[in-house]
Amino acid sequence: MAEHTVKAFDHEIDQLRGLIAEMGGRAESALEQAMSALIRRDQKLAAEVVKNDAKIDVLESQIEKLAVQTIALRAPLANDLREVVAALKIAGVVERIGDYAKNIAKRAPLIIANKNLEPLSLLPAMGQIAGEMVHDALNAFSARNADLAIAVVERDRVVDDFYNSIFRTLLTYMAENPKMISESAHLLFVAKNIERIGDHATNVAEMVYFAATGQYLPDRERGEAPEDK
Repeated sequence: MAEHTVKAFDHEIDQLRGLIAEMGGRAESALEQAMSALIRRDQKLAAEVVKNDAKIDVLESQIEKLAVQTIALRAPLANDLREVVAALKIAGVVERIGDYAKNIAKRAPLIIANKNLEPLSLLPAMGQIAGEMVHDALNAFSARNADLAIAVVERDRVVDDFYNSIFRTLLTYMAENPKMISESAHLLFVAKNIERIGDHATNVAEMVYFAATGQYLPDRERGEAPEDK
């Protein structure tokens, strides 16, 4: 009976990891496609990102049900319990990442800025780094890799620096080009959404580190957004 219970638990953990991986892959793809729609002014692709967000929500619901079922039926302890709880929390965070990608896609058709505008040229690189952070954080969860989780946390400042640069550039641009305030505001919201994706990837990495080690990472110095100063 004990061996059967262990095998059943291992199967459920594998299911959780698989669902998290699928959910994370969809969130990564949503961000990549949203950024592509923004740069290429592709309204059809932007609409697909918005539509496909529902699939991420369905996966979150499946993960929640499986995690609660596993806790109720298997009563995991210590390392096992931390992993199940981490999966449950990570699902909620990844769902938010998908929402931010959807928000970027929704703004893509509203932005027709000059391609030479510096913030528009910086956003793809910022989005790529945030996407890589999400990818690495989820890989860290799958492999229970605490070192990879730390590396994700350390990259968050790079995304913050991108955001601060874009924020200041757009403020200057809006002051010099009042007719472009509305469009610039959309760009600023896009940058903020990417910055929040980086924050959420960092949160996932911190959960992974705790699940793998049983210890919390020291509080990190978060980059202060210019609007908070």
